[in-house]
Amino acid sequence: MKTKILQFKTFDDITLWNNLKDGDEKSFSMLFEKYYADLVNYGNSLSPFAEKVQDCVQDVFTDIWVYRNGLQNSVIVKAYLLSSVRKRIARLHERDRIFRKTTSTDAIAFLLEFSVENDLIDDDYATKEKVIHLNKLLNDLPARQKEALYLRYHQGLTVEQIAEMLEVNYQSASNLLHRGLLTLRKEWKGSFSLILLLSLTTC
Repeated sequence: MKTKILQFKTFDDITLWNNLKDGDEKSFSMLFEKYYADLVNYGNSLSPFAEKVQDCVQDVFTDIWVYRNGLQNSVIVKAYLLSSVRKRIARLHERDRIFRKTTSTDAIAFLLEFSVENDLIDDDYATKEKVIHLNKLLNDLPARQKEALYLRYHQGLTVEQIAEMLEVNYQSASNLLHRGLLTLRKEWKGSFSLILLLSLTTC
């Protein structure tokens, strides 16, 4: 495990991306190993069918390798992969007629449940009841707001990248984040940083 972490730190995403475009199988494998778990977790937040999600993630990587010569040079690799998985699952939903034959990714419901674990919070800042309350606040948010917060604070995407993934303009993505945070801040009475708690959410 430590060896893999060192490899990921040694080779940045864009270097691995450009190397795989040139046909380097090792760079391709390193990107696969680096992001596979994150992509599957995100895919599971969009579909209840775990095996199909894994197939979608593998298909995304297969397409990247097969069509590597046509890939763009300047991409934010993580955002590109997350977006590709989202679109692939949208097509899966369309094929299975789950969402009334629509290919719009707007039709996908965000299924992931946020969970701020009790042991992540010092007893001086919040009680168990407050943690349970925060989890409820997060999971009661509208699906699009919850997904935007997940992408921003758990996956580290920018507002611009979130807008592209959700197929909305920049202002709409910003509004989703703002409204979600506004609701949480209005109801959250704990003294622990809300932003930090969001970054500590586990899936």
